[in-house]
Amino acid sequence: MLLSYCVVNTNGREFLLACLEAIERTAPPDLEHEVLVLDNASDDGSAELLRELDRNIRLIALDRREGKAANDSRLIEEARGEFCLLLNEDSELQPGAVPALIGALRSDRQAAVAGAQLLSPDGSPVPCAWRLPSARTALAGALFLHRRYTVESGGDATRPVGWVQSSAMLVRRQAALEVGGFDPNFFVYSDETDFCKRLSDAGWRILHVPSARAIHDDQMAQDAAGAERRIVEYHRNRDLYLRKHLGRTRAFLLRPVLAWPYLLRALAALVLPGHSPRRYWLHARQALLPGQGEGIREAAEAYNRRIGS
Repeated sequence: MLLSYCVVNTNGREFLLACLEAIERTAPPDLEHEVLVLDNASDDGSAELLRELDRNIRLIALDRREGKAANDSRLIEEARGEFCLLLNEDSELQPGAVPALIGALRSDRQAAVAGAQLLSPDGSPVPCAWRLPSARTALAGALFLHRRYTVESGGDATRPVGWVQSSAMLVRRQAALEVGGFDPNFFVYSDETDFCKRLSDAGWRILHVPSARAIHDDQMAQDAAGAERRIVEYHRNRDLYLRKHLGRTRAFLLRPVLAWPYLLRALAALVLPGHSPRRYWLHARQALLPGQGEGIREAAEAYNRRIGS
């Protein structure tokens, strides 16, 4: 078994169908592969739909919601392929993506991860590879130089980067197992950053492959009702990453630096039409006080209590 397609789905029934159709449509005909779907205790009929489909899909149906890091690790452990292509349910592979990703890892035996170039639904490239977080990247953000200094996606050539987004990420399974998979302490956000950092520390390279493309609908970003929880979760896990890899003191000292650009945007939004000062204030507050508020983790825990009662 060469390739394991590994899809995580949480209440994304229609997105999941499009994701699976894209896998069928783009899978090279001579490529030995399997398809695994981990359904994260969805209540929209996703698991039932998969059981009804006449397709060779291995379903892992959870009865309690877990974090993205735990879900991806479970899929890697269950997979039988040499390579695991991690996909969100709202990602759609484009023609040629799989050969390009596999080719990148086959041609570089020290590379453990190859990330695709993600596209918005209208086909525009979006940032999807970055330098690893550090004091320098925090300062670049404070000076509004983030895209110039920190973003490493774009261009045409495959190249080493700090980390890539896991929405369409090919992983060398043995390398992932060597570092213990994803850290489940990262419920969602910064989980792939930490994963790539630990692989790099173990001597592996992380690649961005612009010729491999995947549309990412970013289902979570379209959930306006859950925006506050996402912001809380994002800053909580970014702070966890900094504490884990830079130390508690440096992580604490970087909090005002990380909050500064959001504070300026909040002030500008007070006078600029079409902008939400409240959203930027929330980002600034959470950057300063990442331990406050309820995020996606708490929403999942509340859901698990409801279905368990």
